[in-house]
Amino acid sequence: MAAGNLIDGRAIAEQIHAATAQHVSALKSRGIEPKQVFVRVGEDPASKVYVGMKEKTSARLGIASETRVLPETATEAELLTIIAQLNADRAVHGILIQAPLPKHISESRIFAAVSPDKDVDGFHPINVGKLMLGDETGFHPCTPAGVHELLIRADVKIAGAEIVILGRGNIVGKPMAAILCQKARHADATVTLCHSRTRDVAAHCRRADIIIAAMGVAEFVKADMVKPGAVVVDVGVNRLPDPSAKSGSRLVGDVDFANVQPIAGLITPNPGGVGPMTIAMLLANTTRAAELATR
Repeated sequence: MAAGNLIDGRAIAEQIHAATAQHVSALKSRGIEPKQVFVRVGEDPASKVYVGMKEKTSARLGIASETRVLPETATEAELLTIIAQLNADRAVHGILIQAPLPKHISESRIFAAVSPDKDVDGFHPINVGKLMLGDETGFHPCTPAGVHELLIRADVKIAGAEIVILGRGNIVGKPMAAILCQKARHADATVTLCHSRTRDVAAHCRRADIIIAAMGVAEFVKADMVKPGAVVVDVGVNRLPDPSAKSGSRLVGDVDFANVQPIAGLITPNPGGVGPMTIAMLLANTTRAAELATR
């Protein structure tokens, strides 16, 4: 769904929410209430905002949610104990550990401790492995899955396309590449994964039919890096100083939006592009986890 050359992430997210709400209603008619638990360690302002948005949308769709908050000083053992309790609680269908975690806690150990059947973030090694193998029985990470849905619903041709992904992180870059290169419907792309050691990133971008920017560098993608008519998806969230703003700063993406938009065939706004899709896919995953738990 695109207006002008903008891909409207909010509108597409609402389409997914509508389908999720129907699944929730069907579950409740059988006496099953989908439930997810968010676990947050510390008082990171962005994490508090993100969890709050997820809770609010969950309530709107009829999904029960609960947030467990641990102090910044909580130990890894304390967090693992809570995860074990949630894994064993049959009333809980989805568990989300809000990143980032304090530096003294190993994210990889924590993500691996969540039951794969309740891992609605798609970070457990089993779900990562299923994604790499093209096994659709696992859960896909929410942001890459959301980007994929944006491309599909905006009628972007993926099969055979040259796609450049900027950023090789475990949360977006790597799983995004895995989704798009599968021998499958809405995939079959030729994917180039660029990172901090890539030589001449701009040359790779200029060849791309689709650019997915997820490297965490403010306004990195400039107009001269984009082929006319290319599709540009901006995953980045960066804060820049702005004395004119009430907060003293403003949020920008990884794309120089004002200068790239006139060149792009389609482009996601930021905000209003990928962000709403991440939440939509999380709630869809939680509802699916509830359905699978009752089979």
